Amino acid sequence: MNALLKAKSAYAAAKAPTRTARDTEYEIMARITHRMIAANAKGADGFTELVSAVTDNRKLWALFSADMAKPGNKLPDSLKGRLFHLAQFTREHSSKVLARKATVQPLVEINTAILRGLRSGAS
Repeated sequence: MNALLKAKSAYAAAKAPTRTARDTEYEIMARITHRMIAANAKGADGFTELVSAVTDNRKLWALFSADMAKPGNKLPDSLKGRLFHLAQFTREHSSKVLARKATVQPLVEINTAILRGLRSGAS
């Protein structure tokens, strides 16, 4: 690559828009939620995929909890409390889903509600 092309690429406008943390959270949660829905639609044949998606969902909620627990987290305490409660419910309900004692639907509904909040720009 010659110097002119290197300079053009270095100073060219970014082709992809800048992503925010909220955008990233939305994208990851949307992918996991879609995976849970798709695996669930397969019934018993999709259980292995459901296990993977539910496990990833539980990990995501654990990351959210860890982030909210950091001293610098600026979310209001009342919102943190509600989100911690959802994280705990998600952890417990995921265990029931993995044991085939509950449906994945409540996890999908929680994620969908969070996705709506992230998309609308709510705190």
